[in-house]
Amino acid sequence: MPPIPLQRTLAIGSLVYAATLWGLMWYPYRLLNEAGVGGIASSFFTYAVPLLALGWLHGRELHRARSRWMWLAALGLAAGWTNLAYVLAMLQGEVVRVLLLFFLSPLWTVLFARILLHEKLNRAGWAVMALAAGGAMVMLWQPNGDLPLPTNRAEWLALSAGVMFALSNVISRHLGGVTEGAKSVSIWAGVAVLTVIGLWRYPGEFDFIEQAGWGVWLLLLGVGLAIGSMTYAVQYGLARVPANQAIVIFLFELVVAAVAAYFLSMERMGVQEWVGAIMIVAASLFSGHMEDDQAKENPHA
Repeated sequence: MPPIPLQRTLAIGSLVYAATLWGLMWYPYRLLNEAGVGGIASSFFTYAVPLLALGWLHGRELHRARSRWMWLAALGLAAGWTNLAYVLAMLQGEVVRVLLLFFLSPLWTVLFARILLHEKLNRAGWAVMALAAGGAMVMLWQPNGDLPLPTNRAEWLALSAGVMFALSNVISRHLGGVTEGAKSVSIWAGVAVLTVIGLWRYPGEFDFIEQAGWGVWLLLLGVGLAIGSMTYAVQYGLARVPANQAIVIFLFELVVAAVAAYFLSMERMGVQEWVGAIMIVAASLFSGHMEDDQAKENPHA
């Protein structure tokens, strides 16, 4: 086993790796969508790849964790919706706005951590929550005075993905002692279950199979393998890096996606979006000061 400092460096590196890939992953999904592969179908195939290729390696780990199968199922469904909703939002909305709504996750993390991990907020924590909520209101504010709520399906999907991302991270922390492999299989299986339900409701998503060329199948395979590596990386990092620090590292995804969106899809943000973005990013950067010292010292009390 690597020394503790090296472990921490590897953990931080794994989170940066995952954030970088997720900041770019919207683009191959859009290419697949342009090739006729809908978001539900592409999610099904890309998550089936690691589930079938790697899932069998962790059978013993899942068996050892059988006493906690309900929490693993909850992790799978929460992370499953996170990933499916993220893909659908990226296909239907503006990349940076989707990510900004997604990265309200520190706000939801506080609520779930209070319930599941009994972590309490200090005064700085309440200020961070207010800053994050204020950033969302600025970004979503409507000139006609309507309520500052998401205005389209993509933004609602992004918001719900951020909520479920926070929940899945807290559940992952709650599952201390369960291996990263068992958690990863649960996540892949969760996406598979949700996408199967979606494909049952929208069977037309399979129509691309009749005309799909080798390029489409190779892209699906490549994205699936990348997702498998990212899932391992996230679970490895979350097990060794405090959740609040992990959220800050995940913000690197926003930077990567913003740069990629500018060059690959020519998307730009207005002043209102930039002000809201700065508030949300600032809230995430200060999220490490949100909990009482006692809660930090004993997060599973």
